[in-house]
Amino acid sequence: MNFELSDEHKMIQQMAADFADEKIAPFAEEIDKHDDFDIVKKILKKMGELGWLGITIPEAYGGSEAGYLVHVLIAEQIGRTSCGVADSYVVQSNLVIDNLNRNGNDRQKKTYLPMLCSGEKIGALGITEAGAGSDAMSMQLKAIKESDHYVLNGAKIFITNGPEVDTQLVYAKTDPSKGAKGISAFIVEKGTKGFLTSRKIEKLGHKGAPFGELVFEDCVVPLENLVGKENEGSKIVMSGLDKERIIWTAPALGVAVAAFGAAVQYSKERKQFGQIIGSFQMIQERLADMALDIEAGRLLLYKAAFMADQGKNISLESSMAKLFVSEMSERVTSKALNIFGGYGYTKEFPLERYFRDAKCFTIGAGTSDVQRIIISRHIMK
Repeated sequence: MNFELSDEHKMIQQMAADFADEKIAPFAEEIDKHDDFDIVKKILKKMGELGWLGITIPEAYGGSEAGYLVHVLIAEQIGRTSCGVADSYVVQSNLVIDNLNRNGNDRQKKTYLPMLCSGEKIGALGITEAGAGSDAMSMQLKAIKESDHYVLNGAKIFITNGPEVDTQLVYAKTDPSKGAKGISAFIVEKGTKGFLTSRKIEKLGHKGAPFGELVFEDCVVPLENLVGKENEGSKIVMSGLDKERIIWTAPALGVAVAAFGAAVQYSKERKQFGQIIGSFQMIQERLADMALDIEAGRLLLYKAAFMADQGKNISLESSMAKLFVSEMSERVTSKALNIFGGYGYTKEFPLERYFRDAKCFTIGAGTSDVQRIIISRHIMK
């Protein structure tokens, strides 16, 4: 087995690191402080110019078709500098663009993907509802077919990019009597009659990625905007979850790397009792545990992404990577903050931002509890 990245992967990884350091890091504090999407949107457009928004889709639709491992490498570096930017990036590039490429027809791809890949339009995925989180298939948004259109009624909540969305993929019940087998997917555009973005929801971390509620009141959606077949939306959801988990998890690895790097540097500079704190055994022990955690998480994540590029089933591998890396990110950022002591608890250093941002990864794309259920089912087969 070869655990080395190829020269091409290393080149892209370095390019992403340089981009993150030059185009994102200088604005990370401002993005977090003001929850500023205007800056994030400009960064997304620059990423679109590099082909990173359509990183997994064909060039014919505006992508660069570089694969899921490349996608993970880029998302990791973005998360290292700003989880807010990374959050919007992952939603746009994976949950919307990659999803539509896999499940949309040629007309839909030609119509919507180029502007999403360029960053001219902002995408969002509408699945979560107030009463349907981990149990997403219990959604209540209804879509009733009427001659040449569908009428949608209901609401979605906790939608990243929602308050600024131009083009969204929305899941709704077209046949409530069939439960999960009665769900369909639709493309709904900004300006569609009956669709409106409601309140923006303030959150603990991932500032800069707008988070909100979407409302559908007799929303009229053309038949041609049905993605895939009617009542087969659950297949679309399930077909992308494994890939979503690894792409979503990559920024969690990135923020852990950032926190660890800061902790190492601080341990070399901060003095107590006449010597640098990095010379104390307890600090060394924490740093060693953090380094081990990060390396183990990286191997799990890169392996799952590599397998995805080979077209293999990664249900188990993606859940293992998602569970371990997201919880590892919490552990590492917490230990890093503790090494900084009182300074870590202030906004004088970015540790408190890393700490806040890490928490979200154990919730989004399937909670840690859900991942453990998936893993146990594989074990018990």
